[in-house]
Amino acid sequence: MMSQPTYADNTQAGYTNSQQQSKHYAIGAGLLSDVLTEFAAVSGVKLSFQTATLQGLTSPGLSGHYSVAQGFEQLLADSPYRADLTANGYILVPTDSVALPSVNVLASGLELAEGPVEGYIAKRTSTATKMGVAIEDIPQTINVITADKMEIQGASRITEALAYSPGVNAAPWGDQPQWDWIYIRGFDAYKPGVYLDGLQMRNNGNWGMWQVDSYSLERLEVLKGPSSVMYGVNGPGGVINLVSKRPTTFSQKEIVAEIGNNSHKQLAVDFSGPIDQRGEWLYRVTALTKNSELENTPLDDKRHYFAPSVTWSPTTQTHVTLYGQWFDIDSGTDTNEVLLAGSLLPNPNGQTELPLFGGSTDFNGIKQEQWLIGYDAKHQFDSGWMVSQKARYAKFDMDFRTVYKSGWIIQNADDPADKDNFRFVKLTGLASKEDVTSKNIDTYISKDFDFSTVKHQIMVGVDYQKTDFEVDAAWGATFAPLDILNPQNKLAFTDVPSNITGLSDVKQTGVYIQDQISIGEHWVVNLATRYDETETNSYQLNGSFIERQKSYGQSSRVGVVYKAANGLAPYVSYSESFAPTGTIDPAQLKPFPPERGQQIEAGVRYTPLDNSGRYSLAAFDITRKDYTQWVWDDQPHPEQKGEVNVQGAELEVFWQPSENTNLMASYTWIPKAEVVDSINPAEIGKQSNAVSEHSLSVWADYYFDSGFQLGLGARYNGENNGTGENAPKTVPGYTLVDGSLKYDLAQWSLALNVRNLFDQHELSTCNNKKCYYTSGRRMTLSATYVW
Repeated sequence: MMSQPTYADNTQAGYTNSQQQSKHYAIGAGLLSDVLTEFAAVSGVKLSFQTATLQGLTSPGLSGHYSVAQGFEQLLADSPYRADLTANGYILVPTDSVALPSVNVLASGLELAEGPVEGYIAKRTSTATKMGVAIEDIPQTINVITADKMEIQGASRITEALAYSPGVNAAPWGDQPQWDWIYIRGFDAYKPGVYLDGLQMRNNGNWGMWQVDSYSLERLEVLKGPSSVMYGVNGPGGVINLVSKRPTTFSQKEIVAEIGNNSHKQLAVDFSGPIDQRGEWLYRVTALTKNSELENTPLDDKRHYFAPSVTWSPTTQTHVTLYGQWFDIDSGTDTNEVLLAGSLLPNPNGQTELPLFGGSTDFNGIKQEQWLIGYDAKHQFDSGWMVSQKARYAKFDMDFRTVYKSGWIIQNADDPADKDNFRFVKLTGLASKEDVTSKNIDTYISKDFDFSTVKHQIMVGVDYQKTDFEVDAAWGATFAPLDILNPQNKLAFTDVPSNITGLSDVKQTGVYIQDQISIGEHWVVNLATRYDETETNSYQLNGSFIERQKSYGQSSRVGVVYKAANGLAPYVSYSESFAPTGTIDPAQLKPFPPERGQQIEAGVRYTPLDNSGRYSLAAFDITRKDYTQWVWDDQPHPEQKGEVNVQGAELEVFWQPSENTNLMASYTWIPKAEVVDSINPAEIGKQSNAVSEHSLSVWADYYFDSGFQLGLGARYNGENNGTGENAPKTVPGYTLVDGSLKYDLAQWSLALNVRNLFDQHELSTCNNKKCYYTSGRRMTLSATYVW
């Protein structure tokens, strides 16, 4: 009786780097089956073989620099077997058997749309269509940041992972260490929030936000432009979908230990693989514990994360993944802000030294505990229909306290130029306790229909979500003045009673249909439409009902892609978004209709036939329409008149000029991001958010045959005129430099990552009172052991 196959794998798709790049190995002698398993784990490829056939066979091991093919050739030289590459990885076959047909392992269909990616270039995604399709088939811009890219660039936060993406401002309000605050194509993505594995983690405009650690992610995807047709309530800038690590069909184990500046210490583990020999049950456990100081402050930053998951595949047609997550945060807080005088403007006391912590070690802090549990199930019937369902229950409790710099305390009213008038800062405290509970379920069925040269991928679905919010906040805590010439970390303060309270729940139900049409070998058409009903109920803290607001929204998308034989794929699309306002029209005594987002986008992707990279260029025109504004006259009232238009272009480049070299670059040009209609004529023609016309990033890394990998990058953000163009002068642009050094030795990997190499604190934006500045240097030294 034959034994079950043994699987050794460190990736599910994309073997280009691991096949071609030379790597140093130091694998000791032993049983051939054990040596082969270790080689597959270190090289990062999948290998399957019958254990029983290798009984009694030994190997002298492997020492030196080899590509994957050369390594297999050496290890199997004295055996009656060879390793053939197939679409499912490497497989051992007798040397006298007919060679298996070679495959292009980067061909469409091999990489899982929600799975890991080897290297920096993803081939498939499900974010845009909820179905796994090739990125070239999507008529909208989508940027995919892989785990490998996050690792080489030392990105420990979502904002850091997005810092090299076109069209994304990852620090619109400087460094906000307690939040991941992001602008996409000039629009604020704070509300309604990001998506985790295709289900929304809704924010409601208060101070609580769902937290995600980048170590938990397989990839991070940004779908640009209005995308309500797939996700319901959303903003015009785009959708951020975070894809979690999930169980793998192969065994992999990883331990990562880190130390760094800011007293940083972190230990992380990631274990995954089959539970049984047959591979019917798979598991994964990802966890980390961190103890640091919050950057730029004397405050602690402690985080603990634990995420187990298990996949059950009783047949090849049925897959069910159950997962959970627990995240505990006990950290300080800071606003990274400074008043105008001494930053953007002169101060008679000189330039304010940054960073400038404002508050008290007894006050500033955030304690947040969040957990979630969910499942992702798929079943394909013999008829070809597939039913998919995702569901999740999530909750977080937060106790948040921070301090804002409110202005100068006048010491000498008779002499406005007195130095003392620009020395002492008034501080105002905010404290907020929030509970958020979220329930999501998304169900859809899909099937492929072939009619001669036309193929339809039909999908029909319905999703429902309900999020409950409870806020008990107090604004106005008073502090002893902050002396910028002699700042103290512990200032006396006086709390104030709660003055911002309330309960609310938001419900959303949507029905959608999509047809992804392939016409011949060259044309792809995407047609989709959706109808939503949203309901918001407001209550007092004691549970007394206040009001109910209902809104209805319809959104669509249409796009066309032409895929040329030479790798060019031009496209054009139109897409929409909607977002309920929650504001009552006094004339109708019911909520205003939802605000709308509309985008026209035209672009082109180019993927060379030798798979040496990918190049994409897109031009876009987005309009945010019908957002409500207040008229402050004798009878203050809201009007639905606001409109903002953003026009621009994005360029993204991934290029592998040689087997060991990677080059990434992005450029964003936004010449127009202005208010085109408003109840306040003074706003028209000005920017609403602070948007730089130019931004640019470049990253390059090189893998040496000795096992070293060197990376260097730079991020440039151009000048802006401040929020609402209220800055008294232009906020200058700035460039930050990042670097990495990595060394691979058998199953060990040592890495040094430095963000903001020259420790620059730059102003990201200002208003008419203060400015916000970026984070300083962050260095981490890590040791990773994989087996």
